[in-house]
Amino acid sequence: MEVIIRPTERDCAVVAADIVERYVRCGATLGLATGSTPVGTYAELIARHRDQGLSFAQCRAFLLDEYVGLPREHEQSYYRTIRREFTAHVDLDDAAVASPDGTAPHPGEAAAAYDAAIAAAGGVDIQILGVGTDGHIAFNEPGSSLASRTRMKTLHPDTVRDNSRFFGGDSAAVPRHVLTQGIGTIREARHLVLLAFGESKASAVRALVEGPVAAVCPASALQLHPQATVIVDEAAAGLLEHTEYYRFAYDNKPDWQR
Repeated sequence: MEVIIRPTERDCAVVAADIVERYVRCGATLGLATGSTPVGTYAELIARHRDQGLSFAQCRAFLLDEYVGLPREHEQSYYRTIRREFTAHVDLDDAAVASPDGTAPHPGEAAAAYDAAIAAAGGVDIQILGVGTDGHIAFNEPGSSLASRTRMKTLHPDTVRDNSRFFGGDSAAVPRHVLTQGIGTIREARHLVLLAFGESKASAVRALVEGPVAAVCPASALQLHPQATVIVDEAAAGLLEHTEYYRFAYDNKPDWQR
């Protein structure tokens, strides 16, 4: 695992966009996350498309998750969110952006079909991730199997409460179930890039980077991945023990590895 510590959230977004750009230029399959964490990275990629001609035309994308029972037309569906925040602003064909079918009559079948679609596309080349304050990734809450596949999950009450801000502060409006890529599915991506910002994420960052690999911190599964990059700002890195080494390793990285 490579840990990159930058001064600010903006600096982190630039580093993440640099990594993603290399894959975009190869026509890669992108794994996209929603939520507030990757928005800065998406904004940076949109600017590079607009100002530098970075083209996404040869790429395709898969989303991490979707609410069960929420129509795609709903403003807070992840189908709509990723288009509003990112893909509608670049030359990525709308039909090339796939997400789990949260309205399917049989969620288990829809989940299996989604895993099959990812496999048929040759897998995800680079997966963008955020992490919850409790260490969850996608909607894999603490206790999730580290070998889990895409499936339906019940949201933790804390997650419902956190997500209520997207629903006008009304927790009752937040769906209680989601279809989410499992940790096993996520780990099959060739490169994982996890972003975390702010003091509230410091405990989760310490657990996923320096703690034991355990289902109680689903993001700790990144320790088992052959190419995982964790990009955090100073505040999110505040509880890490080995920051001096992480900084040294990044600052002295050979050019061919950047």
